[in-house]
Amino acid sequence: MPSWSPGRQEDFSMKEITQFIHRIPVDPLTGAVSVPIYQTSTFVQEAPGVNKGYDYARSNNPTRAVLEDLIAGLEKGSLGLAFASGLAAIDAVVKLLESGDEIIAVDDIYGGAFRLFEQVYKKFGVKIRYVDASDPEQVYSALSSRTRLIWIETPSNPTLKIADISCLSSIAKAHGCLLCVDNTFASPALQKPIELGADIVVHSATKYLGGHSDLIAGLVVTANRELGEKIKFYQNATGAILGPFDSWLVIRGLETLHLRMRQHCQTAQQIAEFLQEHPAVDHVFYPGLISHPNHAVARRQSRGFGGIVSFTLKEDTVAAAKSIVTSTRLFKLAESLGGIKSLISHSAEMTHKTIPAERRRAAGVNDSLIRLSAGLEEAEDLIEDLCNTLDGIIVKKNKHSQKLETC
Repeated sequence: MPSWSPGRQEDFSMKEITQFIHRIPVDPLTGAVSVPIYQTSTFVQEAPGVNKGYDYARSNNPTRAVLEDLIAGLEKGSLGLAFASGLAAIDAVVKLLESGDEIIAVDDIYGGAFRLFEQVYKKFGVKIRYVDASDPEQVYSALSSRTRLIWIETPSNPTLKIADISCLSSIAKAHGCLLCVDNTFASPALQKPIELGADIVVHSATKYLGGHSDLIAGLVVTANRELGEKIKFYQNATGAILGPFDSWLVIRGLETLHLRMRQHCQTAQQIAEFLQEHPAVDHVFYPGLISHPNHAVARRQSRGFGGIVSFTLKEDTVAAAKSIVTSTRLFKLAESLGGIKSLISHSAEMTHKTIPAERRRAAGVNDSLIRLSAGLEEAEDLIEDLCNTLDGIIVKKNKHSQKLETC
């Protein structure tokens, strides 16, 4: 099945894309079609407190304001906020909590978020319970009278579990807590959590939204303005804001997001199908495969299945994974994802290294788990690269076995 289902093309109607493109304002002063970069720290005031809507760039900046408006529109939310990194965005959301409050979080959570929760907020009295959020019963069972926030990634990083956003929204609302969805892997081109009932959406805009591996940025969108204003207070009070040039880079990335995501999805689907048949591969994680346990949920709530594919090897060792990730030619070994160039990483020793090994394995992040970010190269070339690398591992293993038999 193609990752971009022909039966759902109406979801990517010309109307939606055109409306977004023309929401990017033309500069009223010069007519420039590209948003100006207001590289300034302060703004002249006519009198104390009398200004043109801007007084100091930490509080607001015209370039950043355009980005915040655009992401709010894309996510169908009320207020958007831009931060210096994805972790800064997460940090601002967690600041809504108080000592004694509890978070229910997805078990294969991004390592940076795990570190923030465990090594920063735990010492301030915030408790975190980790569950498999693809199973609503586990989320429900973990609720307590102190639960204030349900934190999910869907697809999750790196095992690509799919959480039913609508179902978890009902659970959160019935319990009087907030549902926050990390929408980094899907992006609003594929999935709109607020329309499905989420209260907050966060992004590492470093990834698909920026799209060119040339910036660090984070975004938050809230379903209602009152909640957004609370997070905006922390954005201004702590100062982890996104600068004007990086704001402009994200705007530039958003202009081609829909086209890039379409290609990422198509390529990832082909890679997943190839890996599923390779004898060196044990398990493939990709929601576009019918074999994925949450394929039906992903198909229902998303317009595509994303550009990330993860897989484990039959030889489930760190050494085997290292051999793969250091041998590919087109897939570059690097942190991050969502860029034009295809990337490969070993989760146990890279993105999830901060998570204790036992907890990591329990969440499904095995020692041999490898994460791929499908770029914009030709799918056939990427598959050939993986084929050559995986075949090489089999050849080495066979030669080793023959040598042992000879001995």
